[in-house]
Amino acid sequence: MAEKKIEFESERQLHKLYGEKPENLREVERLLSVRLVARGDSLTMEGSPADLERCGELFSLLLKGREQGFVSGKSDFRRFLEKVSQGKSGELHDLLDNPLILKIRRKSVVPRNLGQRRFLDLILRNDMVFGIGPAGTGKTFLAMIAALHALLEGEVQRIVLARPAVEAGEALGFLPGDLEEKLLPYLRPLYDAMDEVLGPVEARKLVETGVVEIAPLAYMRGRTLSKSFALLDEAQNATRSQMMMFLTRLGEGSKMVVTGDVTQIDLPSGGASGLVHARKALSGIDGLHFHEFDHDDVVRHPLVSAIISAYQEPHS
Repeated sequence: MAEKKIEFESERQLHKLYGEKPENLREVERLLSVRLVARGDSLTMEGSPADLERCGELFSLLLKGREQGFVSGKSDFRRFLEKVSQGKSGELHDLLDNPLILKIRRKSVVPRNLGQRRFLDLILRNDMVFGIGPAGTGKTFLAMIAALHALLEGEVQRIVLARPAVEAGEALGFLPGDLEEKLLPYLRPLYDAMDEVLGPVEARKLVETGVVEIAPLAYMRGRTLSKSFALLDEAQNATRSQMMMFLTRLGEGSKMVVTGDVTQIDLPSGGASGLVHARKALSGIDGLHFHEFDHDDVVRHPLVSAIISAYQEPHS
């Protein structure tokens, strides 16, 4: 049994790394086969040399991750611990050694994991990107952040938000209120992203002045979107013809991002998902990229990732 001690700048710094929760240290002990004693500004570890090396690497990564904004809560701590315990610490090194940070006004937005960073990097480098994956992976939030960044940097002149209103059968005329009021429930995740980085006052102003435009997918026919950032959310509920119609609106100086979850298709029975078809038909086209998220990329409560994994497994 070997022993190793790590000294930190202060007791507070050490406590912040494990969320000031002793149960987090017990989880490290369980997964990395070590014994830990936190006293003052030092952490004493006992275990085999190999296990001590892994544990030391974990706290080094946590420290670096906290400095860069990746580690802020229990779910982040858990994510780092799981990667190290599974022998995937290389992904964390890649994430931290090559940080991607978008600044919008006075707020910095940092991808929370490698999957998010790859997706955001694809959006910044390409004109058309698909983000496909389960709920909680941040695909809608990151796409909206990229759109706002492009707008505020002068790369585009407007943002166009679209989403199939399948739950209402696209029959928005039967819903009370004007067009924006009718679409708000469907576009709430996109509004939430704007509110978070801009504040509700500035976000509302962008919508009222038409700089951020909301439109039912069915209303996009016949348009050409130039100098625009177009975002189609919940694209798994677009039909094949709707998907083709949306993608062919792309004009000069524009970008498009399409997000969706192919496990949550709400189309009427027998309806084919345009997102599923696009993934098969458009793969390999130069300049068009698909990014696939999985349950490891979920950034909500740790239980969400476990639930998604469970539902993806075959059951009798």
